[in-house]
Amino acid sequence: MFHGTITEELTSHREWSHYNENIIEDQKDFVFVKFSGLHLKSMENMQSCISLRVCIFSNNFITDIRPLQSCIKLVKLDLHGNQIKSLPDTKFWSGLKNLKLLYLHDNGFAKLKNVCMLSACPSLIALTLFDCPVSLKKGYRHVLVNSIWPLKALDHHVISDEEIIQNWHLPERFKTCNYRLFFNFCPALKKGSAYEDEINNIKHIISKINEILAHNSPVLIVQRWIRGFLVRKKMSPLFLRKKHQKKINECEAKWIYIHRRYEDKLFKDLFFLPGTNKTEKLPRWKYGKKKLWVNFH
Repeated sequence: MFHGTITEELTSHREWSHYNENIIEDQKDFVFVKFSGLHLKSMENMQSCISLRVCIFSNNFITDIRPLQSCIKLVKLDLHGNQIKSLPDTKFWSGLKNLKLLYLHDNGFAKLKNVCMLSACPSLIALTLFDCPVSLKKGYRHVLVNSIWPLKALDHHVISDEEIIQNWHLPERFKTCNYRLFFNFCPALKKGSAYEDEINNIKHIISKINEILAHNSPVLIVQRWIRGFLVRKKMSPLFLRKKHQKKINECEAKWIYIHRRYEDKLFKDLFFLPGTNKTEKLPRWKYGKKKLWVNFH
């Protein structure tokens, strides 16, 4: 492989400048970039990738990620296995409004205060910082969880309610970092993966995190019960009205059927059994007839 520097004389050449302009124009349409394990030291050429959504620069020698500031459409950013020791300020992260997955493990971050710059990232769902010096600091997980509000998963574990709500001691099922909350959302990179594969993988990771939370977060479980109760309460008059109407229709049909049958039997007894005493049945028959008349009209 040839390593060299581009001299000022070469870059000022007209043909080279035209070629460079074409490259920059093409980079504006890039949505997926994958440069993994290529020993790269700089990301300067990424400034023109304004449409970029998935960026993978893992296992390189990157130290500065500020050129990514113009990539405001980023959804996934993988920078693990580099030599990054410091993160940009909050202005950089507040511009990445669509960033959901951020992989920063196996880097040189040592200051917890610097890592808290990620709190400005408005949509960050999953973050990795394990195998970094900062992950060994006391209270590292507690500080990050309560600084980055939209965060749902940190370092292989979905965040529990016990980490968010102070002095809330939960049963073993809901404890911090228990096996029910474990999820490896940074699997090994597949060779030849396309943009569609990465997007599907992002959707799967977010869906899985939400599913784990739905079954292992007491707050979400209670909220789900309350929503169900309120919906049933609001819709119950409608269901009761339909049920009552159906019951009335059934009762009317049964009432008419019973009285007609009883009336036929009474006439039969009166005309074909003249010797019997029917003084008690006649008033009941009249009353039944009146009821029958009301139901018909």
